[in-house]
Amino acid sequence: MKIGMIGLPQVGKKTLFELLTRHEPTENELASNKPLKAVAEIKDPRFDKLVEAYKPKKKVRARIDIELLPKLDKDAITKGDIFADINELDAICHVVRAFKEESVYHIEGSVEPKRDINSVNSELILHDLIFIEKRMERLKKEIRQKKEETAVKEKEILAKLKSHLDGSMPLRLLELSGEEKKIISSYPFVTRKKMIIALNVSEGNLSNTELLSQLNNEYQALGIEVMQVSAKVESEISKLESEEERSEFLKELGIEEPAINMLTRLSIKALNLISFFTVGPDEVRQWTIRFGSTAPEAAGAVHSDLQKGFIRAETMKYSDFAAFGSEEKVKEAGKLYLKGKDYVVEDGDILNIRFNV
Repeated sequence: MKIGMIGLPQVGKKTLFELLTRHEPTENELASNKPLKAVAEIKDPRFDKLVEAYKPKKKVRARIDIELLPKLDKDAITKGDIFADINELDAICHVVRAFKEESVYHIEGSVEPKRDINSVNSELILHDLIFIEKRMERLKKEIRQKKEETAVKEKEILAKLKSHLDGSMPLRLLELSGEEKKIISSYPFVTRKKMIIALNVSEGNLSNTELLSQLNNEYQALGIEVMQVSAKVESEISKLESEEERSEFLKELGIEEPAINMLTRLSIKALNLISFFTVGPDEVRQWTIRFGSTAPEAAGAVHSDLQKGFIRAETMKYSDFAAFGSEEKVKEAGKLYLKGKDYVVEDGDILNIRFNV
């Protein structure tokens, strides 16, 4: 599962990619004009609290794959390679410039976040429409020549998708049946992917959430979540040596935690993943699984043997652990549950898998 960062030139996506992954691309990597691949750790306060409580010998955060795509300019759109790159992703993070700085040019000549968001969204919708139109032309020929029922069914589905896109609505909002999803599963529809918008603001506007609220209200209807980050400030935070210095810096800015941490958690959400934890004095680890996974499937994320020999899972909610302060007190309160094979794991569950192989 991977999320990709897209955006117009000079919006700060490379800086955010480096902050997320701790990977600084080489000149050769940048010159290749290909997606840059790296891994980001998920920064989750719940994990930190569990580490603090158990003081384990080993601690392992969950990680996700992140790709930095080439700049999304007119040349890239005309060539079309960028859409093939986007199609390989599971979710999209669109980095949008909201900071004003004379020394950094903007491809459109001025800083207007809403215009840039709408422009990119329109290009993605146009890509899907063009594909549908070309595919429908081929299907018309097939139907005339062979009159296959499957071709007729596919043409009906594509007409449904086209009607939706014609209303400037991305395909991720369209309810499809299992059969319909199967028929179009191999097609390169980029607007079916979930999207986050990372609004890159200046330090002076970090506490001003007016634009953030406005964009969230507007784009929520398109299945897009908008968050605010200052790449410049986050870069300054990352360079501070001690946790104490970072905390003091955040306090001065009136920020609870680095926005880059929130971005990692929103990425998990966009990928349709949830987190669960395994804990103990030897190791505290955060795992990610698909939303809707059962306890045996969660066990399989830890090790295939645990899924094969799954008996049941001892489960406690992180919220209960935080409220009572320890595993022992959770047990005393009767909040430790034994769950079987049908249990659907919830975000934040702390699991101890019982198995027999």
